[in-house]
Amino acid sequence: MLEKRNFNLLKNIKGVLLLLLFFFFSCNLQFKRKIEQKDSKIEDKLFFENELLINYTGWWIYGEGQHIFKDEKTLKEYDLEFPHENPEEIAALYLAVCEMEYFPMECSINTYDKKDILEQNNTLIVADFNILYIQGCGE
Repeated sequence: MLEKRNFNLLKNIKGVLLLLLFFFFSCNLQFKRKIEQKDSKIEDKLFFENELLINYTGWWIYGEGQHIFKDEKTLKEYDLEFPHENPEEIAALYLAVCEMEYFPMECSINTYDKKDILEQNNTLIVADFNILYIQGCGE
């Protein structure tokens, strides 16, 4: 009986802590829901975006239509989205600089974080970026 009470108390404490964390961070987070139709299937996506700009330094990698960023400090990989840029122009810029796909380009980016709650997928929404170095070129 005592073990069950301790478990319930621990469960309540975790709930209160989660509620406090949610309240604390809710000033900077926006929850969004997006419904997409792909190949006669309807996908419902639930995600949140952080409204604070975060600066990352690492490597931007592009290949087969997908932009990826690898953080220099944590070595975590993120999907990149460029909402304020034309997709064809940003891919052409990458290929003009690197001259081939999957060639890492070191850059500094200012982003908003976007996390898909259902798929546990992290995406960086790029607000601004600076190219620092092109790996392997020696320049």
